[in-house]
Amino acid sequence: MKKIITLLIILIFTSSSCEKDDICDANTSTTPRLVIDFYNSTNPTVKKNVTNLKVIGEGMTDGIIFNSGSEESKYLTSGNTISIPLRTDADSVKYSFILNSGNPNPTLIDTDELTFNYTRNDVYVSRACGFKTLFTFESTNSFVHTAFPVTKEKWMKDISIQKNNIDNENETHIKIYF
Repeated sequence: MKKIITLLIILIFTSSSCEKDDICDANTSTTPRLVIDFYNSTNPTVKKNVTNLKVIGEGMTDGIIFNSGSEESKYLTSGNTISIPLRTDADSVKYSFILNSGNPNPTLIDTDELTFNYTRNDVYVSRACGFKTLFTFESTNSFVHTAFPVTKEKWMKDISIQKNNIDNENETHIKIYF
């Protein structure tokens, strides 16, 4: 009888200690970033590369990292598409978009500021992955666009919301024409 009780105790402890591994699969969809494409303002169907664009969020000192590189170059991009994060703890985020960042001629550096306004929805993914946040642009006041300093002309000529719901990174959410 003692052996049976000992065996039962061992079975209980060994079976209760086995757990499924809680590892979030790398292919699992997580909180999406905002995808922005840049277009030629004089020929709106043609994508256009920005030159040394640096994007700095309000309260940040360095900026969004776009690539691996040396100190300053990792914050610069010269492509026609970027992906930037939205805040998961607030309903708006403000970014400075600095075109020609680092140019030795300060008159060639242009800064526009965009404040994005949205609502957030936290969605449960799994025990291993936790939650992700999905975003929806405000219907009447999706963004506020200003030049910096305000006396300077805006380098972004037009901004178009392409998709109000930001639930993946597989499509363009905003088009910027310059």
